[in-house]
Amino acid sequence: MYDFTLHRPTSVDAAAAAIGGASDGKIMAGGMTLIPTLKQRLANPSDVVDLGAIAGLKGIREEGGNIVIGATTTHATVAADPTVKAKIPALAHLADGIGDPQVRNRGTIGGSIANNDPAADYPAGLVGLGATVHTTKRQIPADDFFIGMFETALAEDEIVTAVAFPVPEKAAYMKFANPASRYAIVGVMVSKGPAGLRVAVTGAGPSVFRLTEAESALGGSFTADAVAKVTVAADGLNSDMHASAEYRANLVSVMLKRAVAAAAG
Repeated sequence: MYDFTLHRPTSVDAAAAAIGGASDGKIMAGGMTLIPTLKQRLANPSDVVDLGAIAGLKGIREEGGNIVIGATTTHATVAADPTVKAKIPALAHLADGIGDPQVRNRGTIGGSIANNDPAADYPAGLVGLGATVHTTKRQIPADDFFIGMFETALAEDEIVTAVAFPVPEKAAYMKFANPASRYAIVGVMVSKGPAGLRVAVTGAGPSVFRLTEAESALGGSFTADAVAKVTVAADGLNSDMHASAEYRANLVSVMLKRAVAAAAG
């Protein structure tokens, strides 16, 4: 690691002041991506602002028809929370499938979405459920939050504080996971509820995207048969040592049908 100044604020205001005053600061939540990056000397920040001591960023509550999850709430907490399991079981299922127990007990929802790894699960969860990201400056609809590979709408000094999920009538998340990392080769979230009919795909492209053709098909009939002929072109999809673009394109169709079947019950 390179030398840096570590800040451990106990309030959101103090954290915002620390990152705003840094010449090249990085925010750390669970540290699942940042710490390995620092150890490999792939980043050389002047300051690291650790959010772990801010109690107000942790926890899950029901508010105004939404399930609101604090930014530093761990994946394991989301997966086990009785309110999430009762109101949005698809989200609990998604969180329970992230990484391994070590990752789930350290990684956080805010850190995951701020990093926006193209194979992460939570981006599909947010977009597929029509969530809203709360920050120190504003509220951002999930559709507008994820910009591109490892890129979000966050400003340099902006901190995610919570994510609000509207409670759907029905929803499901299905993914084809990398057997080693558990990252999504392809993951699909489908939902029907206050945010409308939504289908979001992660792992397949440079960033999460909505599958509008599938959404239109589900408007006529929320069944796996309704999306049986929905396909995705391989052009522009990710291709790497784990799966070709063509393979991912086929997986989108497979995971879509499985997710709709699960959501339909």
